[in-house]
Amino acid sequence: MNKLLSPWWALLLLFLLIPLRMEDPAFVESMRLRYFDTLITSTPETQNSIHLVNIDESALEKYGQFPFSRDVYAEIVKDLYKREAGLVVFNVMMPEADRSGKDKVFATTIVDYPVILPNVGSDKPKNTPKNPGVVSIGDSTNKTVDYPGIIANIEQIEQNAIGVGNVNTFPEVDGVVRRMPLVISSNSVLYPNISLEVLRVIANDPSFQIKFNELGIEALRVPQFGKIQTDQIGRVWIDYQQRGIEHSLTQLPDTFDNGIVIVGVTAKGLANPIATSIGEVWPHVVQASLIGTLYNQVSISRPDWADGAELISIVLLSIIVILFTRWRYGIVVNVGIIGSLYYLSQYLYLGKSILVDALYPIVCLCLIYGVGYTIRFLSELNQKLLIKKQFGTYLSPDLVAKLQKNPEILKLGGESRELSIMFTDVRGFTTISEHYGEDVQGLTKIMNRYMTAMTQKILENKGTLDKYIGDAQMAFWNAPLDDEDHAKNAVKTALEMLGDLDAFNKEIKNEGIPPFGMGIGINTGNVVVGNMGSSQRFDYTCLGDSVNLSSRLEGQSKPYGVKLILGEKTAMLVKDVYPVAELDTIAVKGKTIGVKIYTVVNLQDESGHKKFLRAYYTGEWKTAILLSDNLKTKNMELIKYYDNMIERMKQGLPTNFDGVYRATSK
Repeated sequence: MNKLLSPWWALLLLFLLIPLRMEDPAFVESMRLRYFDTLITSTPETQNSIHLVNIDESALEKYGQFPFSRDVYAEIVKDLYKREAGLVVFNVMMPEADRSGKDKVFATTIVDYPVILPNVGSDKPKNTPKNPGVVSIGDSTNKTVDYPGIIANIEQIEQNAIGVGNVNTFPEVDGVVRRMPLVISSNSVLYPNISLEVLRVIANDPSFQIKFNELGIEALRVPQFGKIQTDQIGRVWIDYQQRGIEHSLTQLPDTFDNGIVIVGVTAKGLANPIATSIGEVWPHVVQASLIGTLYNQVSISRPDWADGAELISIVLLSIIVILFTRWRYGIVVNVGIIGSLYYLSQYLYLGKSILVDALYPIVCLCLIYGVGYTIRFLSELNQKLLIKKQFGTYLSPDLVAKLQKNPEILKLGGESRELSIMFTDVRGFTTISEHYGEDVQGLTKIMNRYMTAMTQKILENKGTLDKYIGDAQMAFWNAPLDDEDHAKNAVKTALEMLGDLDAFNKEIKNEGIPPFGMGIGINTGNVVVGNMGSSQRFDYTCLGDSVNLSSRLEGQSKPYGVKLILGEKTAMLVKDVYPVAELDTIAVKGKTIGVKIYTVVNLQDESGHKKFLRAYYTGEWKTAILLSDNLKTKNMELIKYYDNMIERMKQGLPTNFDGVYRATSK
């Protein structure tokens, strides 16, 4: 064990982590890029005077089959300028002649109404691209993203456009578009990105300027806007916090206030969204963010020295962490270092727009710190595992921990205390059983999987699993350890179990297994809890009327059309955390006194629900039925409940009905 505690193990891990970062495999690079996403999206959004006009489903309904006839495009362009567009960018390719023969109409229109059009780099050329306005200094050979050809618009449209720009996207290793080259080349001709072309047209410059050195692009600029900082192949980081204003083509504003207007397709099936650091967006949204980045001179950079600085910091800080692992409060130093790395990266980005990775160094430090501290606790852990091995399969982790500290509590006897008791049961077990037929082993395995999934939430939320009763479970809270929030933890567990049940059903659906249903009942009350049984064998369990009521409430979940029923005291204890709704006053089978029952649901019409119950309790059943018809359209989660209550009232309740429904089944 002393050898295991040696710092050499932590150093060995360090010497493995450094080459991993130098090799920079895809998953490491992806981690770094995603961290940069968090930095870039941590700044406030900037709303620019860039308007995104979407050719959406409503536009298809108005104008018909897509692509629209070119005279329709001409009218759209005219309308945009009538609404005071400053410049129109038409992000719709036109590489083929119009099927309606209206190319000349559009070509003539864009002479008087300036439009920037897109082109695309491809492995084969198509049409003749417009000669770009560019002043180039130096040899550009093999120093930009190069394509064998350019797909341009048909000639009469291409040549009449005030500008044409490239719209190819360039995803990173994880498929996310974060950077964009402002210039591409084809057959030794340089072509601008459409966002750079927008800047050139706005500035009324005849060309953009680019300078090459032996390493790549040294400088790029549109004279009026000054130098644009790029990497060696002309890429810039896109600030996706630069946002435009979206409109449907069929719902345009009265004025665009001389802003840039980008027309793009968003109708489903006609365009593919692009993965970005803010999620999937349409191509013209990326263009709007890039235009905003360039126009507002947001210069995000990843300096050449960043990789080296990060590696050096990992080595130096790891040595410091290793030295402090033997100090009792060394974790304070480690947390301080991790925090400083994070805030330093935040400062460099927010203050200087410099991207520095803090994530990989932090991961390295945490791993090394973990190696330095974990092994020394193995001896103590092995001792505790001995008791856990004996009792961990049928007692809660909290009880096991208590047994490890106080084995003397394993004796017969009990105490009276308030518990929240839960019963669950499988719905649709007959269908599941029929699915397996004589395959008893298969049925056993699927039930074990179900019980494992459901039991996990009980144990995670301070519950004590009492027993399995066939396909049912019994659990309780506030024993053996005190839990002031026992009712809330019980309800929290029930809701999480229902959520896990949905995930479980999705999993087994792929295996062709029928879905599991579940009913849950929770009741809170005083019971006797402790070790019950004989001197030869005993179980830690609880007894009392509140336990029986909890079981009965679970049985009523099906006739009330809900998955969860709460007793009155439970509902009162959790109503400040969970939205509870009264369902009925019921005397469960074997009882004569009624109790109010509740469920957890967000009522959209709470006052209407209360009126429904008031009419039901007072025997005004026609009124209650009329109210329920309306409530089913609002309180959607209670449709089955209202249907069942309507059926009950239509079948007829006793003439001496006192507001208490007396159940005839468990």
